[in-house]
Amino acid sequence: MSEKTTVTLSYTQGIFQAAERRGIVLPASLLNGVKNESRIPMDIQDAIWESYCALAADELAGLRLGLELQVGHLDLVGMLLMSCETLGEAIELLLDYHPIVGEGGDFSLSFEGANCLLVYEPRYDIRRRERVETVMACVLNMARWVTGDHFQIRRVQFIHDSAGAAAQYEPLLNASVHFNAPSNALVFDPALQAMPLIQANRAMRDQLRVLADQMLQELERIGLSADVQSLIRLHPSWGKERIAECLGMSGRHLVRKLQEEGTTFKLLRSRLLQKLAEEQLLAGSAVIDVAEALGFSDESAFGKAFKRWAGITPALFRDSQASH
Repeated sequence: MSEKTTVTLSYTQGIFQAAERRGIVLPASLLNGVKNESRIPMDIQDAIWESYCALAADELAGLRLGLELQVGHLDLVGMLLMSCETLGEAIELLLDYHPIVGEGGDFSLSFEGANCLLVYEPRYDIRRRERVETVMACVLNMARWVTGDHFQIRRVQFIHDSAGAAAQYEPLLNASVHFNAPSNALVFDPALQAMPLIQANRAMRDQLRVLADQMLQELERIGLSADVQSLIRLHPSWGKERIAECLGMSGRHLVRKLQEEGTTFKLLRSRLLQKLAEEQLLAGSAVIDVAEALGFSDESAFGKAFKRWAGITPALFRDSQASH
């Protein structure tokens, strides 16, 4: 698997929907940044989380969000886990297919004495506590739902502290909660893995697993393209050779690898620069500032490039969007 950099749109929409329910108005640039995207780059996901948590002003914003997420927010994976025959099978498939939902963390299963631990290890830093709590609360809620509320958790444990709201965790999760633990984990009786699921459907599971395998292969296939786009986003003025150097290859090798993925460096860069330009213009940035931020020699060069991309000038684009 390539560098973990994306999250599915369905999961991200869960954050937007939670914000709407709470009357939180997220910046328009963030909403526009995910339009027409099936997967959201991690830097945009980071910005969404930072904005959501800051505006929510709630220490338990992540925990509450996790308890509200539904099967649909987990995309294909949610349906796949729901159709499994046993809880143990669902856990096994979660370990295999969780990157489809998001590539920002990993699940693993371990055993300690008479306990089974479903462990989650995040690989992001922005709003880590809130995001970990969202994941753990969501998985716990799903386990209860797919077993008809028969899943009996022994405890939920977090590496972090309680952020001063320890008394509120257990009533919300309906479980014993431990902080400053060795791992983020759901701890339960190993025998529960044999528990049957109420929505088990072997034929559906088999069909969904084929689709899930295809989606994992697609994530692998677009891996280099995603890495290139991440670097362009960070350094929009860099050219092919500089990007290739950061990826540990020559410019010529980068061209060949991208051709194998059915794209080109020029196409990736043009599409991403257009997206970045539109985001910044909609956020109210001056045209000259956008031109400078994206590495153009002057405002005129940027204007010509933008007109090739969008068919109108930057100023007309901003005005037309503002009128909607």
